[in-house]
Amino acid sequence: METPKRLFTGLILSLLFSLSAFSQERFYLNLNFSLGSPQNEFRDNVDNLGVGGFGQFSYRLPETPLHIGASLGFLVYGSDTRKESFNPNIPEVKVDVTTTNSILLGHLLMRLQARQGAFRPYLTGLLGFNYLQTQTSVKSERRWGEEDEIASSTNFDDATFSYGGGAGLMIRVFTPPKVEGENNPLSGVYIDLGINTILGGEAEYLKKGSIYQDADGKLIYDVHRSKTDLITWHIGITFEF
Repeated sequence: METPKRLFTGLILSLLFSLSAFSQERFYLNLNFSLGSPQNEFRDNVDNLGVGGFGQFSYRLPETPLHIGASLGFLVYGSDTRKESFNPNIPEVKVDVTTTNSILLGHLLMRLQARQGAFRPYLTGLLGFNYLQTQTSVKSERRWGEEDEIASSTNFDDATFSYGGGAGLMIRVFTPPKVEGENNPLSGVYIDLGINTILGGEAEYLKKGSIYQDADGKLIYDVHRSKTDLITWHIGITFEF
């Protein structure tokens, strides 16, 4: 389902274009490692943590604590790998068949954050979508442990509206020295700690073990449907420009 991703990409490009006139103002780029814990109905079906990462871009409106921007994250909440023969007539050659269950989270954001200081707490509001997909790939082993993907297929996907909010703290760890005659765009580097609650609408999805074969060899998809609420934890680094 490409429509949510295309829509979000369009929103990001529009945001960047509209903010290009404010090149002398403060911009923030954040990259982090993230964990996602399914909640409520979603947790009844998926009881393991999602692991992945998020990236955020925001712009602080002049002379205010208000930031506007966008967030894009990816979490894997289930994965299963098995060995199979590459061909029934060549049982000596094995390949890895991996099925991965993941969720893509795209949101526009608004944030209230302290403008100055080494410690900058913030509150965030989010509005966007959750995109859930299950993909299977076939890879062959190569020398030095590398793998070469032979084929892949999206087994199932769905998307739904989501919104939420969170809080966090940025801690300054580096301020570049000012050198006369040089214009360094980097203003500071921060460790970023945060937590978000994301309320996702209903979607259909698969989880680990949802794809199997019956006695006749027919492929079965055990599809689940529920709301897709999550709590996400983040630790990463933020660059201030």
